[in-house]
Amino acid sequence: MDERRGSATIPDVARLAGVSTATAARALGNYGSVSAATREKVGQAAAALGYRANSLARSMVTGTTNTLGVVLSDIENPFFSRVLRGISDVAHGAGFEVVLVNTDESSDTERNAVRVLTEKRVDGLLVCPADAGSTDHLRWVAEAGTPLVLVDRRIRQVPADSVVVDNRAAARAATQRLTELGHRRIGLITGMDGELAERFAVPGLRGIERALINTTAGRAAGYRDALVEVGVEVRSEYVVSEGFRREDAVRATKQLMSLDGPPTAILALDSLLALGAMQALRELGVRCPDDVSLVGFDDADWTEAVTPPLTVVAQPVQRIGSEACRLLLERIAGSTRPPVHRVLRTELIERGSVAPAPRPHRAERLSS
Repeated sequence: MDERRGSATIPDVARLAGVSTATAARALGNYGSVSAATREKVGQAAAALGYRANSLARSMVTGTTNTLGVVLSDIENPFFSRVLRGISDVAHGAGFEVVLVNTDESSDTERNAVRVLTEKRVDGLLVCPADAGSTDHLRWVAEAGTPLVLVDRRIRQVPADSVVVDNRAAARAATQRLTELGHRRIGLITGMDGELAERFAVPGLRGIERALINTTAGRAAGYRDALVEVGVEVRSEYVVSEGFRREDAVRATKQLMSLDGPPTAILALDSLLALGAMQALRELGVRCPDDVSLVGFDDADWTEAVTPPLTVVAQPVQRIGSEACRLLLERIAGSTRPPVHRVLRTELIERGSVAPAPRPHRAERLSS
């Protein structure tokens, strides 16, 4: 036997404990029938030798790895960082480790991540889907019996649990508040880009809620609903899609403010986009909220520290992750109940970045 601590094998432990190799394996792997006295004796021998379990070998015997695969869209976004915190807290409390893959909203990356994680025999998967049009890999996982929970987005064609918020209702409430304050020219910074942005080109955002699995679709539909309710036309020039990063939102905001009739309010569909919008307004010398009101999604840490403090649609972000992980652990434990679709509540928190619509200048009133 190699005497270096940590290099001991199960047969080494068995010899020191005076039991068979099979008995030592059962005691160390916590499976099968082993008496309490024998388990204690094997444990003492393992500690004396500095034995470390081989997780791969144990997984081949027990069929489990005590790991969860987590596939998220953009870990740079504070929303997903906090979702991951909720997942990790619950997972670690239950004795599971987390393996994370970031997809940057790419369905190809997601597909590959799901394949690799299942090949590595994770005990279950938590996935934030990139696209409802590319779901064969998720249906295969669910139908093959691998526990799967969808996070932040639901795909009806995939028979799996999901944890989401009502994005359409949340954006509708935020936009309604702006219309109550007299705003009619309301810009929307969506964050979509490339092929996804093209799906926003339908006049008046008609049917947008059916176009994408992405949360942006539901939020765009809520924005549209609120404008239609007060008889305001949904104008394409007020819906801007430059990308998901803060610098993208800076460009999008400057594009909005360069219009002949710039918006008097802007709804940014996540916290990074809201931060970029606020930066652009400052660079342009536009006063918030005197000239332009601003509302963002997600109550990120910085939203109360800026001037003015940002009005936000607050989501129970960490709870989304923790609830999803609990559902997954129930599946791993053997639950056979029908898929659960859990919808968590949001809250509109009004702060200093929102004010009544500015009164038009006399020349603007005469020309309207």
